[in-house]
Amino acid sequence: MNTRPLRTLSCLLAAAVTLAACGNDDPASTSASTSGADQSAASAPAETDGISAETTADSVTAPTSSDVSVPAVEEAETSTFPVTIEHRMGSTTFEARPERIVSLNVQWTDAVLAMGEVPVAYMSSAAEPTQYPWQAGLLDGVEQIDGTDSIPFETIAALEPDLILVTFAVRDQNDYDLLSAIAPTIGMLGDLQVDPWDDQVEVLGRVLGDPGAATAAIGEVDSDVATVAADLPGLEGATYTFANLVPGDTIYVIADPDDGASALFNELGMVLDPDIVALDESAIGRVEISYEQVGLLGADLVGVLLNGQDPSTIVGLAELPSNQAGTLIEFEYADIVGLNTPTPLSVPYLLDLIRPSLDTIAAEADD
Repeated sequence: MNTRPLRTLSCLLAAAVTLAACGNDDPASTSASTSGADQSAASAPAETDGISAETTADSVTAPTSSDVSVPAVEEAETSTFPVTIEHRMGSTTFEARPERIVSLNVQWTDAVLAMGEVPVAYMSSAAEPTQYPWQAGLLDGVEQIDGTDSIPFETIAALEPDLILVTFAVRDQNDYDLLSAIAPTIGMLGDLQVDPWDDQVEVLGRVLGDPGAATAAIGEVDSDVATVAADLPGLEGATYTFANLVPGDTIYVIADPDDGASALFNELGMVLDPDIVALDESAIGRVEISYEQVGLLGADLVGVLLNGQDPSTIVGLAELPSNQAGTLIEFEYADIVGLNTPTPLSVPYLLDLIRPSLDTIAAEADD
């Protein structure tokens, strides 16, 4: 399984103030326990007060039909059940291929879609769009669950899922136990703040009995990135940075080369602006600068989230080298989500979005 390093903001999906400092990838800060009990369709942890415990539950039987049609997938030669998936909260065993998937995170939703499946429901919050741009049309008619305040356990149970996929929404072991009592549940796969999207697709390939389809989906995205890198060798060594300009007097700037938002650009051969990285003396992955210091955003490519501000009112922004060169990108909230929590659908979308700026940078390097 690919374990390329990714570290990013779990708080991104809960607030418009994205790219602000969360600054800790200690897994203990994300989960109350990392030693959850084994779970299967016939055995699920009981509700506890954050301490893992194992109890026997009734078998989860998937209904024979759904309000949303799920494309049929031919059984792969390598598909074998039972399949056991190890994850941060323990392990989950599947005796048969699940048919009713509920996704509680955009990354998992996109992984399901990339596998040619359609979830019976997906969860989002008030801060998120109904569908992200790269999901356009793919979730039409699919039930949307409101997770703005907390996980709606009763709503999820009423959907009769036989697979629940979740990441940041699970605050502790108790949340996980409540979900796994409804249906077999896969939580965060590893100890990073954001799971690599290709690990999620690989896991789904095993769970759905079609690892070949997962390999193909991963390969297609990796090929897209590799093609751009090969077409634009001038990107090698070019610098980038991302900043969240919060109205008032604070600019949060990414200073971690292993941040989720950095992954795509690293694969293209670019490097996070060393001058910004050097400012991160506390090694928390974010630095705060004032609006008077906007000139520090001197990378070849600069991505900014303006939070509704008129760029013409931000002193010094127009004078940035990237703005002069046409390589300053004004990202929208959805774009930042796609960068910070990459998915097999968001990566190709973002490649298309930033391609004009990449072309410009590569051309200047070739001159």
